[in-house]
Amino acid sequence: MTGGVLVAGVGNLFLHDDGFGPEVARHLAGHPQQPLAPGVRVVDYGIRGMHLAYDLLAGVDLLVLVDTVPADGNSAPGSIRVLQVSAADVDGRAMLDPHGMDPAAVLGRLRSMGGSLPATYVVGCVPADLTEGIGLSPAVAAAVPEAAAAVVSLLGRHSSTPNRFSTLK
Repeated sequence: MTGGVLVAGVGNLFLHDDGFGPEVARHLAGHPQQPLAPGVRVVDYGIRGMHLAYDLLAGVDLLVLVDTVPADGNSAPGSIRVLQVSAADVDGRAMLDPHGMDPAAVLGRLRSMGGSLPATYVVGCVPADLTEGIGLSPAVAAAVPEAAAAVVSLLGRHSSTPNRFSTLK
């Protein structure tokens, strides 16, 4: 994989709403009537942080992480938040667990692995239930189509010219 756009669904489907990112990735991949532009790759990484790190080292122009995010004080479970991530937001000293997924650690360790942070956004959902169990809570399940639409909208705000992506306004 060299260049292009990577939409990465991350999270643990055995922790109820933490499976949100993989569910959105499946939703995006399963709707051929709304195909994504050429060069956009959608991957369900689950809890495979090293796999994501290696794919990022191969070269990506734009990364969209889909994951759960903490409430911002006013956010109810199922609320969608779109966040832009910069190099200043990640800690290069974070410990990368080769058997788990901590997106902040993956992004933080890229430089020490010989890579660099691509333009990065998070499409996140405020969870209702992160206890052990399979299946999203009703509020988070209902947010999956909205998150998929947010990903498509975010991608639409960027130029289709490789290596030339505009920033969100």
